[in-house]
Amino acid sequence: MYQFICPPMPHFIMGGEDTYAVGGSHPDRSNIGVFDLLIVMSGCLHLEENGEPIDIRSGSYAILRPDRSHRTAMPCDETTYFYWIHFHTVGEWSVASERLPLPLSQKEQIYAQVEYFPFYLPSSGPITEPQAIENQLISLLRQHDAAAARSQWKRQQMFHTILDRLQQSADLTEVSPQLQIAERAAIYLRQHFNVPLSYKQLAEELHFHANYISICMKKAFGCTPLEYVTRYRIEKAKRQLIHTNDPVGKIADDNGFGSFPYFIRCFAKHTGGMKPKAFRMQFRTAKESARR
Repeated sequence: MYQFICPPMPHFIMGGEDTYAVGGSHPDRSNIGVFDLLIVMSGCLHLEENGEPIDIRSGSYAILRPDRSHRTAMPCDETTYFYWIHFHTVGEWSVASERLPLPLSQKEQIYAQVEYFPFYLPSSGPITEPQAIENQLISLLRQHDAAAARSQWKRQQMFHTILDRLQQSADLTEVSPQLQIAERAAIYLRQHFNVPLSYKQLAEELHFHANYISICMKKAFGCTPLEYVTRYRIEKAKRQLIHTNDPVGKIADDNGFGSFPYFIRCFAKHTGGMKPKAFRMQFRTAKESARR
């Protein structure tokens, strides 16, 4: 399956519909630079991607990669009707074997104004409601030639609805036991970020050994439980520094740091050496800064 780091979301470029008679074949292409989503409503497309066979049968879809070669493995042996969509992303994407949260270390910012998340889409699979998705495809293609900004906006919304439906058609509910433990640990840590925490408490809450919980979180989030909750506390503290006039000492207490010096050290470590007061001043007017 594909993993897209969002935002930005994958975006629609162009699309259409086509019918191949018996003996018809899909064009051979290589490194076209966009994803090619093929949704077959009747018949079957017999393709290859870098030599690997891909049969897209009636009521199913496949997404061909932008960086590989594609060719017809065998001409159509029955009349085949399908829709095609070219789409891409200017963000990060990769091929993933399992669904994992986005490691926090991938998207660290001084002030995280954007919350990044992974969006997963199987590279192929069946469609649970073919008629519903065909109706959405028809609506999308009707908007294709409209140039108005509003039409372009609606086009992208329709496309995202189609991607969401394809994702729902796939069984992405099954996740690894390690990921389940990591997510449970993350929820607990976020719910109790403002009180003292220990590995013993976490182990008792989740009924797993602390070392195993740490292994699970490193795999899922790229950090230990202590690092996870510290980063979460820092982000909460940043918002409080920006949006309130609370004293720095109170902010340290509110976010579970326990001691003022420890808060200063942690904050500087996660902001490239910047201290809380200096961080706050970046977001104040010159007049406010002069008064303080």
